[in-house]
Amino acid sequence: MTLQEPLQFAPVYVPKVWGGRSLEPYLGPIDASGPIGEVWELVDRDECSSVVRGGEFEGRNLRGLMLSESESLLGATAAATCEYFPLLVKLLDATQDLSVQVHPDRRAARRIGGGAAGKTEAWFILSAEPGSTIHLGLQPGVDAKAFAEKAATPEVVDLLQTHEVKPGQFILVPPGTVHSIGRGITLVEIQENSDTTYRLFDWGRAGMDGQPRELHTEQALCSMDYEQVLEGPVEPVINADTAAQVRLADCDAFAIDLLRLHGSETGDTDGRALVYVVVEGSGMLITSGGIERRIGRGETWLLPASIGEHRFASVEGELRVLRVELRAPAKEDRGE
Repeated sequence: MTLQEPLQFAPVYVPKVWGGRSLEPYLGPIDASGPIGEVWELVDRDECSSVVRGGEFEGRNLRGLMLSESESLLGATAAATCEYFPLLVKLLDATQDLSVQVHPDRRAARRIGGGAAGKTEAWFILSAEPGSTIHLGLQPGVDAKAFAEKAATPEVVDLLQTHEVKPGQFILVPPGTVHSIGRGITLVEIQENSDTTYRLFDWGRAGMDGQPRELHTEQALCSMDYEQVLEGPVEPVINADTAAQVRLADCDAFAIDLLRLHGSETGDTDGRALVYVVVEGSGMLITSGGIERRIGRGETWLLPASIGEHRFASVEGELRVLRVELRAPAKEDRGE
């Protein structure tokens, strides 16, 4: 079978001690109890697999599609992956500060073992209260020894670079980067399909079970990259008055562009799976085969590689979309 229609999936609501309800203006009412910190829009893991909502494949999960239709779904990316979809797309609600943490790269993950997996991630800020900040990377001059001395204490925060953020900004978080998302921020997170997070400091709070959350100081220190030069938050600039795009990230795992669309604009999967995340406006997504889907703010759509050419048509003014292209990691990064 060849997949010829855009796929949307039912959201998965994930309670987190630092979550809340700040995504409701973006998504609409959240049908779940407790503080919702993450909404998984696209996920394919053992513990959870996205379920198709609407269309010919309604009720099928991404796990099943990857097992039976991976070539049609992934195209040129297929040879570089295991049986799991390579990316995970989330929406995050940081009603409280998130932990100070780090993710390993693939080589560090192999050294650490225990099922660890590398993770590159990227954030697009949807909303931010005035004065909201993120921590990203180390202050200049902080070396491994100085960091290790304070890594698991409240003083670790003083060693980190702090950036005030506002809606529309983009942040790339390479593996090995110590980071924390501050309170009052909602964002789109696009990441490799990994759940490996090593916490260094969690602001002294308890988890959902009332117990202190586990810290992973040794693994975090083994994952750190002390030589990184980080750009920090970037404000995408699109100067064209008509349809235009700007490249936000280009790395081994994915490439991300921000599209600003007016009227009608064509695209092509070019033989790779694409993910579109609508961050503003509404419109239509139309395949070359004539399949039409209404799209709007807060929605994530997966376009199988086999779709090829497709077209956007904005309905009311400007349509802003994150375009994510799946990439094939190098063989040495996959341990081959």
